[in-house]
Amino acid sequence: QVQLVESGGGLVQAGGSLTLSCAASGRTFSDYNMGWFRQAPGKERDLVAAIMWSGSTTYTDSVKGRFTISRDKAKNTVYLQMNSLKPEDTAVYYCAGGRWTGTYDYWGQGTRVTVSS
Repeated sequence: QVQLVESGGGLVQAGGSLTLSCAASGRTFSDYNMGWFRQAPGKERDLVAAIMWSGSTTYTDSVKGRFTISRDKAKNTVYLQMNSLKPEDTAVYYCAGGRWTGTYDYWGQGTRVTVSS
């Protein structure tokens, strides 16, 4: 059974930092593209950052310079380092993995991040 399990969410003050982790099990994701998405209340789920199987990364404009996505293939784990957090970063963050660019076949259950002002 393939699973993606996120952890590391919580409550933080504006300007603070959090690191989210996404641990994969059931198969190796070393050849998969991995992404972090977020969904704020009343809004759609949007891609925040992605890391390709090759190691290249992409970020949505609102988090560039503040968030860093990385992966440890040996641990089958993906991370999202979030710095200088803002109240508008408040959302449920989801990890996802996909074999082909732009498509994600596997999803975690999400971890909640709340940034207080």
